[in-house]
Amino acid sequence: MPVTALTIACLIRDQRLLDCCRLRLGDTALRLEPLDWSADPVAQLRQRRAGFDGLLLERGALDGENGQLLRDSGLLLPAVVIGEVSGDIDYHPTELHLPPDQLEQLPYSMDAAISGFLRKGMEAGNPAASSPGCEQLSAQDQDAAHWKPVSRLKGRLGYLGVFYKRDPSRFLRKLPDQEREHLLGSLERTYRDLLLSYFRDPAAANQALESFVNTAFFCDLPVTKAVEIHINMIDNFDKQLKMEGHKSDFLQDYRLALIDVMAHLCEMYRRSMPPDLPMSPALTSLSATKADSAATA
Repeated sequence: MPVTALTIACLIRDQRLLDCCRLRLGDTALRLEPLDWSADPVAQLRQRRAGFDGLLLERGALDGENGQLLRDSGLLLPAVVIGEVSGDIDYHPTELHLPPDQLEQLPYSMDAAISGFLRKGMEAGNPAASSPGCEQLSAQDQDAAHWKPVSRLKGRLGYLGVFYKRDPSRFLRKLPDQEREHLLGSLERTYRDLLLSYFRDPAAANQALESFVNTAFFCDLPVTKAVEIHINMIDNFDKQLKMEGHKSDFLQDYRLALIDVMAHLCEMYRRSMPPDLPMSPALTSLSATKADSAATA
């Protein structure tokens, strides 16, 4: 079955960061389309909204006014924000966050953003339809408010094609040795961010948690490997604290972070189970015949 190519609008000023993102997405079905910063990028997004399936943006690329304008216009796309994980929201609440030193996870984060966007759309309907202030919008914005990105993505890609069918070629065990080690190193940095902010900054910790769990799910990370990452990280913290003459008893409290990760992973796998499909008339008839035969036997 051919892979559907998706076009991702790109709001990144830093050329080196843009080149790195292109490199990470080079072997995927995700095609980056940088927007022209010499023009109004928000206006470009609104004018070309029918051609975009997602948004990759650098943190701070959208100021509060422009972000609100896009939300009020109903122009909501699956989004990944590249920048420091701080707990802040740049675009909309379902956006995902990825630090620049963890770009190895970018393809998995985009997959997760798209699948999560589709799932939220199926649960709550088109977000544009309930955007506040739609009744005060101009005619052009009213068109945008009635634009249905969820329906468009479902039509182009199919809900099952995103959320239920991960790309096996990007499973951890299928990657070349060097690429696998780079991805594991990136996951370790994400987990470190999670631990460092877990009790201090819950909002930032939640973004790091989402990043780790999404990548773990889409790369089919073994649960034992996730536990190993946690144990090694805690052991390193323990050694460092003891070398500095500090107590380390409190580190056992960070088992809660591992439990949190496992709970979220379980939920991801639960949601990945396809709903029961209706049986065809032929199968229904066959099942009824077998049931009658069993009853008379």
